Amino acid sequence: MDVTRDDTEPLAAENERLRARVAELEDQLAEQAARTAEAVARAQDRIYWLDRWHIDLDSLMRRPGAGAITALVDGLRRVRHRLQRLRRRLGG
Repeated sequence: MDVTRDDTEPLAAENERLRARVAELEDQLAEQAARTAEAVARAQDRIYWLDRWHIDLDSLMRRPGAGAITALVDGLRRVRHRLQRLRRRLGG
């Protein structure tokens, strides 16, 4: 069977398209790996300080009133985020 130039052009175009897609996927994977490494580093930092201060979150959350404290902290966090957003809108 004789392969002509007309037969190989679609294959070359498909190979190029596939190479571009592979490069795109590799870039996405590298970005995801960087985000994952950053999230792990943040978690390790939090764990370090909890261990250093000898804070056991499991035992704290089992105590009466833990749900109320969690709700209070969540409310304060929401207020802080709203204030930060307002400050950004005002150009501060």
